[in-house]
Formats: sequence, C-alpha cells, structure tokens
Amino acid sequence: QVQLVESGGGSVQAGGSLRLSCAASRYIVTTNCMAWFRQAPGKEREEVAHIYVPAGTTYYYDSVKGRFTISQDKAKKTVYLQMNSLKPEDTAMYYCAAVEGICWAGRSDFRYWGQGTQVTVSS
Repeated sequence: QVQLVESGGGSVQAGGSLRLSCAASRYIVTTNCMAWFRQAPGKEREEVAHIYVPAGTTYYYDSVKGRFTISQDKAKKTVYLQMNSLKPEDTAMYYCAAVEGICWAGRSDFRYWGQGTQVTVSS
C-alpha cells in the first residue's frame, strides 16, 4: 500500500512563501509520476505541477508557472512544492498524488493520494 503524507501548509500573507512536503512510503518504488493538486472551496480539483521521478522532469500549469517549484529528494522519498509570490487565489487544500508510469499534462488517473494540507493566503 502506498502512503503519501503532506505537510507544510499554513496561513501567509500575499507575496509570502510556503514549502509543502510529500513523504512517500517505502512501497512507492514504481510510482514514477508524482504531482501536486489543489482544490479551492466550490471549485474543481486542479493539478498545479508534476515531476517524473526517474528523470526529474517537471511540468507546471500556467496558474503557478514562474512562482512554484516542484522538486524531489529521492533518498528521502519526498517531493516538495516551493510556493513563492503567493496570491489569495492560491488558497486551497493541496494534495500530493502518485501514479505508475510516465507523467503527461492532463493525466487524471492518479491512484494514490495524500490527506491534503491547507494553504491560506490573505490579502
């Protein structure tokens, strides 16, 4: 069973920064595509970034491009999301997700999900 545990959420003012972490269990060896999603109240869940673990290849969606950075520490089996220049519209529950195989933009069949961590940005 793959387990993902997020941490690092909190409340910040607009323009501030937060770093989210997603720690994966030791059973995650084949889940090569890891992503961060977010869901704001009353809105659909949306992916913000993903990373292809073997190569470290990353992808960002337009809403966060240039402000967020996804990275990994393979030894710690942890994926990070560094969020800078935060805006009130970034307020959401952020989820880490993983799936076997490669990543591609728009992939929607993520099998494993964390419990989420709340990010609140005030103006």
